[in-house]
Amino acid sequence: MIFLDKDHDPRKNGELLSVITEKQINIEAVIKETEQLFQQCHMNKPAPQFNKEPKEDSFFKRMMEHIFRLFARPFNLLKPTPVYIDSDGNVFPKWKTKLDDEYKKLISRITREVNIIDFGGIGDGKSDNTTAFKRALGNGRVRVNIPDGVFITKGIRLPSWTCLVGAGKGKTTIKLHESAPKGTRLITNANHWKGNHHLYVQGMSLDWNVERLGDVKKTSTWGNYSSCLTYANVSYGWVKDIEAINPGLHCFDISSTLYNYAGDGYRSKGGSQYVWLDNLNGYGFGDDGITTHHSDYIFISNSHMCDPSGRAHQKGFSNSNGFEIDDGSRNVLLVNNSSARCFGGIEIKAHQNSSAASNVQIVGHISVNDNRAYNFRHIGHHKSTDRESQSAYNITAVNLAAIKPIFTDLYKGSKPRGLVVSGYKNVVINHFTLIGDPDYDYRRIPIIAIQYRARNVVLNNILVKDFKSASAAIKVFGGENRADSISINHVKIRDSALKAIDIGKDVQDIRINV
Repeated sequence: MIFLDKDHDPRKNGELLSVITEKQINIEAVIKETEQLFQQCHMNKPAPQFNKEPKEDSFFKRMMEHIFRLFARPFNLLKPTPVYIDSDGNVFPKWKTKLDDEYKKLISRITREVNIIDFGGIGDGKSDNTTAFKRALGNGRVRVNIPDGVFITKGIRLPSWTCLVGAGKGKTTIKLHESAPKGTRLITNANHWKGNHHLYVQGMSLDWNVERLGDVKKTSTWGNYSSCLTYANVSYGWVKDIEAINPGLHCFDISSTLYNYAGDGYRSKGGSQYVWLDNLNGYGFGDDGITTHHSDYIFISNSHMCDPSGRAHQKGFSNSNGFEIDDGSRNVLLVNNSSARCFGGIEIKAHQNSSAASNVQIVGHISVNDNRAYNFRHIGHHKSTDRESQSAYNITAVNLAAIKPIFTDLYKGSKPRGLVVSGYKNVVINHFTLIGDPDYDYRRIPIIAIQYRARNVVLNNILVKDFKSASAAIKVFGGENRADSISINHVKIRDSALKAIDIGKDVQDIRINV
């Protein structure tokens, strides 16, 4: 059985996927096939609506949403971002060419290249370097080099037109000062309200120093605080070759100025856009490894997140995900990433009082021992008595692997799943390998669950093996909260489950071609 530790090199995920799936796929052909399936799925007529009226919200809830709307703007569904494949088979969003042009602008605007040592920086793991970083960064237009060592700081704030470059993961470490408050971001941009642009961070370990807090019950504060690195209201950003260690909240948060809960159909103002995260490792996170909120055009590649502490949540109720594409995020592409021992490997979602993430594409992901390898949902918009989601649309995923999803102490009441789709419309999963443990007790549960008003869902080229104690490989739930307009094609089941495909009561539109 595969084990991915915290030092796993995520750049090896592509070749590892070939070993897991026992096949080499033509990624360009598979992406084209998936795009065609998505277009067919997208053209499906809407499924029949439920007759029940949604329940009324409380006066307090309506009042709070009205207040949040002062800092919000309407949600609209963008056209999904096309991708391209280079000569080496690497997958990129089409907008990366725009980001490459902006990188050239960044380099051309740098007027100073300095070393933190020249500003009094000392990497002895004891000295406070907060002032040294502030002086070195100045007003931007600078590249600040950081040599080997452990540099203590109370937080670093990056002005626009800045490069912050270390000697590499495990060589250069930036660590939070013992007296830093719980709500400290280790690295963030200088102005969350006005916004910043053209920020580049590369080659270091970021230690949030959670040990300084002692045995606190909760390691984070509300909002986008308590993380190793936060970009809030940033345009044109790069984060590359970084290790994040034990943050109170997130390892990496690409966010808006404020998290916003103005209701489904609204997004926060001040979201980030055009940000690339590459070759990142993170572990010990209190909530999520990599997360996005109310931001557009985000590219996450060759990254590995594992072993959350879950301490941002009440014990036993920790929704700690390796990768979380959250409230109001749009046009996010994840390529060649992996997760291990999280609640969710990749969760695409929104809270009840926010718009859902939309237009999310996944190309190549390995989930090992996550409770829910892939979890797509819009909380509070699932049941026939809930308002139907206005924003939970458009997910495509190709070349996925779910290895032995398990029960977890992070969220004790959660049943293991390889895939859950709830409330989302237009979802295509193509080439998905799920491998269980024949000796593990799955307690007669289904491994793939399509449920809670999911619509226009396509499962294509699915292999499920070694889930002997599961009830079904794939279950499409019926009843009042049923899923509809489901297409299941080319499914192989080996040494698994009592049923291959279990269709619930009253599911009205389902096509099966095994």
